[in-house]
Amino acid sequence: MKPFVIAMNAADNVAIVANAGGLPAGTTLESGLTFLEGVPQGHKVALTDIAKDAPIRRYNVTIGFAKEMIARGRWVTEQLLRMPEARSLDDLPICTQAAPNVEPLTGFTFEGYRNPDGSVGTRNILAITQTVQCVSGVTEFAVKRIRDTLLPKYPNVDDVVALEHSYGCGVAIDAPDAVIPIRTLKNISLNPNFGGEVMVVSLGCEKLQPDRLLPPGSIPIRDERSANAAEALDVVCLQDGAHVGFMSMIDSIVRQAELHLARLNARKRETIPASELVVGVQCGGSDAFSGVTANPAVGFCTDLLVRAGATVMFSEVTEVRDGIAQLTARAATPEVAQAMIREMAWYDAYLARGSVDRSANTTPGNKKGGLSNIVEKAMGSIVKSGSMAISGVVPPGEKAASKGLLYAATPASDFICGTLQLAAGMNLHIFTTGRGTPYGLAACPVVKVATRTELAERWHDLIDINAGRIADGDATIESLGWDMFHHLLDVASGRKKTWAEQWNLTNSLTLFNPAPVT
Repeated sequence: MKPFVIAMNAADNVAIVANAGGLPAGTTLESGLTFLEGVPQGHKVALTDIAKDAPIRRYNVTIGFAKEMIARGRWVTEQLLRMPEARSLDDLPICTQAAPNVEPLTGFTFEGYRNPDGSVGTRNILAITQTVQCVSGVTEFAVKRIRDTLLPKYPNVDDVVALEHSYGCGVAIDAPDAVIPIRTLKNISLNPNFGGEVMVVSLGCEKLQPDRLLPPGSIPIRDERSANAAEALDVVCLQDGAHVGFMSMIDSIVRQAELHLARLNARKRETIPASELVVGVQCGGSDAFSGVTANPAVGFCTDLLVRAGATVMFSEVTEVRDGIAQLTARAATPEVAQAMIREMAWYDAYLARGSVDRSANTTPGNKKGGLSNIVEKAMGSIVKSGSMAISGVVPPGEKAASKGLLYAATPASDFICGTLQLAAGMNLHIFTTGRGTPYGLAACPVVKVATRTELAERWHDLIDINAGRIADGDATIESLGWDMFHHLLDVASGRKKTWAEQWNLTNSLTLFNPAPVT
């Protein structure tokens, strides 16, 4: 591959090195630019002389100011940038950007499981909810027994999973912010991929009692068994006096699980419009190519999904905070814009209580991959949202209440973001990475997209889609976006399994709990 750099906008004064292994000092490009020092792959080279205190621009956005004079051809490292102040949440553009004038996409379908409450699953899974961390060991033992002895009898059930978490007791459960982890766990229990079958394992003495987590009426009426009211909550309480010894607890969990498995096994996939997909988009282990290849392709796919009537959620507060003006400009209504501003302001205050700011987001891996700071990272992250109007905002732990492109307010932590998107009703997940991650979710298929061909080839049995082909010149953002769209329909239909599913790679649920721990 000949020496190659990528600038995102004609106004940029830096570009990133595309060549694997980087480019050495003395390299001369066709433009006549000569490298004054070696620059690693993904890192920035100065395209012009940049005066001290002058803006350094990528994506036609100021990602920092030069701490000293930077000569043309020099490696623009993190140490040479002074990060801009965060954009004020006052005087933002509201609904100033018209939505693109595009035709709806019709006729696209997938094979899914339609639930009695109207939602649709892409998988048919029995989930066992836990009210408290104390029961996790017992539930894990029971789940293994169920997989070994019961699942073979019910071939239409994809899996049984324990909704293990670290919440439930030892917490200030009446604190105002405790509503976030409680509603998160409640809404995950009702995720469409679980088919409306709700089963709970409780210890008995915990603060998060079953009827507080799932109060009467919170489980949608499912069938003729509950024609007049929500079915009574199915709870196995380990402290119940009927349990004599450990195996009594296990037998009780297994016995109740079989009732749910039998009902789930009776379900069949049917042809469903693509409008019933609820797709979460996320990135983790990002690098400088995230905003060049994978995330723009996801953004194009996001537009296709929204045009097909589907719901797409983008998230990660600190990774869109520096693009807030872009987001409020794209809001479908002033109310949506104000809701985004409200979520950003809440998170600004949350970070301030911890004596940190948005700059705490970037990781050593992000920086090794060429991202100098959160401003640069945010510009690459936000393009996952595509170009459509933002039609709604989902507060953390809430269930999505509308279709279209939604902003789900979550922390940027991969595990917490994924957990909150599950609570919002996600039935399919797409996850981009530049540095690489084996991330997966037990409750939902996770399609992983590499930003670079080198990563996709090295992790050939972990990465589902190689967006590095865009930088290689073998694909365009548009062609890869269409490939991704069709790939998602195949995964949603069960025609394809993700690598994470094939290896059974899953991460634990991580509830967002901003309330005090006692």
